[in-house]
Amino acid sequence: MDNVVEFKLTTQKKINWSTTIAVALFHIAAIPALFMFSWTNLLVAVVIWWIAGSLGIGLGYHRLLTHKGFKAPRWVENTLAVFGALAVQAGPLAWVTTHRIHHAFTETDKDPHSPRGGVIWSHIGWILRGDAQMHNPEYHERYSPDLVKNPFLVKLDKYYWVPSAIVGIALFAFGGIGMVLWGIAVRTVWGWHATWLVNSATHLWGTQRFNTGDDSRNNGLIAFLSWGEGWHNNHHAYPRSARHGLKWYEFDFNWIQIWALDKLGVISDVYEFKIEEDVKPLKRAA
Repeated sequence: MDNVVEFKLTTQKKINWSTTIAVALFHIAAIPALFMFSWTNLLVAVVIWWIAGSLGIGLGYHRLLTHKGFKAPRWVENTLAVFGALAVQAGPLAWVTTHRIHHAFTETDKDPHSPRGGVIWSHIGWILRGDAQMHNPEYHERYSPDLVKNPFLVKLDKYYWVPSAIVGIALFAFGGIGMVLWGIAVRTVWGWHATWLVNSATHLWGTQRFNTGDDSRNNGLIAFLSWGEGWHNNHHAYPRSARHGLKWYEFDFNWIQIWALDKLGVISDVYEFKIEEDVKPLKRAA
């Protein structure tokens, strides 16, 4: 591997102050929202969470951009990426680069968020004190060269906060500060922890169907909280599969949406691993 991309993510000791302050402010802003509850505000938060966390992160950032589990027209790809940016988890290049490194170096000192570095580290510590160079174009060129070729994604990566700003202004105009706090602060914080639980909890608790050579687990509760992303051992065994819940009882809402979009002709070439196929123990999959 080129020296320019050699790194040990868990050794950084400096706090990423801009990220830490932003994360803290979102959590603080979510507190007064609890005193501004209304069913309309809750509905707005849930709908935006679905758009950002399911369509954006699950379908867009993860199963399409990172693993190429299906093909989509450029306008669909870009739209899902905008939805993903709305989750405020980083831009598409940074997010995809981080996740590809996670798969390439799972449970090693180059894994961005392995629980072997500590539970708190895997859940949030890596965000606050991890390798800030995940935003470095050199990392993107090495691990996400396919995305670098899309000028829209490159620009969105730099200004990934813009979709949330636009939505926040619209919510304020429609429903005031209470709707902003629920639709932006509460929804974002909830979405963060749902995604972070996939990084932490599904490498600690659950069952292993496949011998993937890492600590990945299938966790039904996390799958429920993350639109189907919690079937993590299945995913580590066959990362490209757009379907993570492989059994009928493994509910995978993200897969249902991919299946529907395929049937409607919006996307194509969906790769679905089927559990009925001859399954042999696997080494760690990249």
